[in-house]
Amino acid sequence: MLMKKYHLFINGEWAEAKQYNPLFSPYSRELIAEIPSATVEEVNSAIEAAYQARTIMSEMPSHQRAKILENLAGLFEAHFDQAAEILSLEAAKPLKTAKGEVARTIQTYKFAAEEAKRISGETIPLDAAPGGEGRFAYTVKEPLGVIGAITPFNFPMNLVAHKVGPAIAAGNTVVLKPAGQTPLSAYFLAELMQKAGLPPGALNMVTGSGAVIGEKLISDDRVKKITFTGSPEVGIGIRNKAGLKHVTLELGSNAALIVDKDIDIDKIIKRCVEGAFSYQGQVCISLQRIYVHKDSYTSFVEKFVKAAQQLKAGDPLNPDTDVSALINPKEVERTLEWISEAKQNGAIVAEGGSSEGNILLPTVLLGVDPASKVSCQEVFAPIVLINKVNSVEEAIDFVNDSRYGLQAGIYTDNIHTALQASKRLHVGGVLINDIPTFRVDHMPYGGVKESGIGREGIKYAIEEMTELKLVILNNNY
Repeated sequence: MLMKKYHLFINGEWAEAKQYNPLFSPYSRELIAEIPSATVEEVNSAIEAAYQARTIMSEMPSHQRAKILENLAGLFEAHFDQAAEILSLEAAKPLKTAKGEVARTIQTYKFAAEEAKRISGETIPLDAAPGGEGRFAYTVKEPLGVIGAITPFNFPMNLVAHKVGPAIAAGNTVVLKPAGQTPLSAYFLAELMQKAGLPPGALNMVTGSGAVIGEKLISDDRVKKITFTGSPEVGIGIRNKAGLKHVTLELGSNAALIVDKDIDIDKIIKRCVEGAFSYQGQVCISLQRIYVHKDSYTSFVEKFVKAAQQLKAGDPLNPDTDVSALINPKEVERTLEWISEAKQNGAIVAEGGSSEGNILLPTVLLGVDPASKVSCQEVFAPIVLINKVNSVEEAIDFVNDSRYGLQAGIYTDNIHTALQASKRLHVGGVLINDIPTFRVDHMPYGGVKESGIGREGIKYAIEEMTELKLVILNNNY
């Protein structure tokens, strides 16, 4: 792909910005694009365009919004390989993983198209209360208006879809701020949206400083909701400043898995390795902590390490690559420091623990102190710890001893153990006989504690992007 200069996307047009910044490949560090850095005035223009288009979108019939989203899904299907290559180039996402993300993106927009036609209210029996006789009531769900969407680098196509898809389905307009390292896939979306028939102003895209753009989106009264995926520190700051704005926050995690005794280890190893190292561990629900019953521990570790050694590291555009570069060199430095700290606290490096260029090799740590950063913080790298436990109950306590609570998994053949774990685990989602890294795009997705507030998943996101209106007809008049 040749180096290209991109522009802001405002009111259906490509607008030249006052300032541009270089964008480099995470893998090769070569210059791959020039990206606009929006000023407050340019962000204001994007918000105004979205604000002016809100009436058009709110009055658009649901079948028409659905058709636009169906058209968009079809365009992604027609440009499947191009979309995957963009992801690999800007995010160093291995091509096989990038293709998986494109497939999920298509599915997400298809779900959004379907849900656009299913937004409904209910009738209320007012005569259930004295004084309610002769009155008929019903509820409707109306779009909020302008949605400010701020997305991260790790799923720059599908996580954008999880914000843009339900927003458009519900009749809202959007100002999108993609991650600084991965704007190319969002620009590609804007190009396809034009072809899909979305009215000008319904989707606007600004890139640049998160502080500049985010502050304007949060403070501007025309923006009715902020939907953000990113770090807890930034998310909490948004929450504190948002006032009466609607807010959905998808924040941090350090997802854990419990492996009970008597589990057939051979059946789960491949799945566990995928959960730990897919896209270099840069996944919110990446498998970061594994607690294995003492009776199965030795066998599990041996087979897990052997499977991890089979992974191929290298160029993300190589179809055989499993693991490639972290998003920037600073992340390599940070994660090596975290590994060093874990070792100082008594951890054993069973595999990996070093880097090749910008690639951190898949790393397996044993006997990690719970106070080590690789255990109690979000590592966002191909690092997994495997610790021995005496019981499932002890493992549950370790899982819950965390700032985060997005998803957790447990492998067990005992239904009573499974149900007890599902009750005691303090997380947004419990996966029984699966890893916590599982997600399909129509399920409710979100966490507790510092993992955020609100839920995504198209139907559930639409609920949070609409507001309820009650209508009462007095037949006694």
